[in-house]
Amino acid sequence: MNHHLDGLNRTGDFESQVADQRKAFELIGSGAARKAFDLDQEPASVRDRYGRSRFAQSVLLSRRLVEAGVSLVQINWTRIPDKLNQGGWDTHSKHNEALKTFLMPMMDQAYSALIEDLEVRGLLSETLVVWFGEFGRTPKFNGAGGRDHWGNVFSLALAGGGIKGGAVYGASDKNAAYPLEGKVEPRDFLATIFHCLGYHPDTEIRDTLGRPLPLSRGQVINAIV
Repeated sequence: MNHHLDGLNRTGDFESQVADQRKAFELIGSGAARKAFDLDQEPASVRDRYGRSRFAQSVLLSRRLVEAGVSLVQINWTRIPDKLNQGGWDTHSKHNEALKTFLMPMMDQAYSALIEDLEVRGLLSETLVVWFGEFGRTPKFNGAGGRDHWGNVFSLALAGGGIKGGAVYGASDKNAAYPLEGKVEPRDFLATIFHCLGYHPDTEIRDTLGRPLPLSRGQVINAIV
């Protein structure tokens, strides 16, 4: 990140951008931001604890950004070209092998390191960590030993930021195909996030045309907060 910013400063390309884009460049080019992006400031033991993959180091970077005062950080899974299914969670072939050999080991190490790190630094109680994907996987395996797209039921994890540790909410049927109890819809998920951020779900906001809209039309999942 810092290397690319140096290049932009030399060429002056960002000067031709609109005001909002220039403001964004100035923000990520500030001293505090550059310091946050400099992972070399972290002890080798800490970097090893997270794992040395690109994704794991991005998780570590997220902690540094939170420490620097960034209010929202998003981390996307990084594909790995030489792995099954391009190293992603879209496991249409050899699902079990992919999860066991690299997906879950990499995710578990980085995720647990982040939770522990935030706790040790006194940041977990004020930082909501959300881990989720866009859909689940089919209950049945396909001919390639993979599991395809399935939106009817899947799990997600929340930690910190007012969430009860160790709480499990909801259950699927025996085939993990459909919700059995504690069904949560996306709007309820969003309502719970806003609740943790200190906003009532029906807080009114206005769009670009001035129309009033509620933050969410869902219900807070009270069993986990």
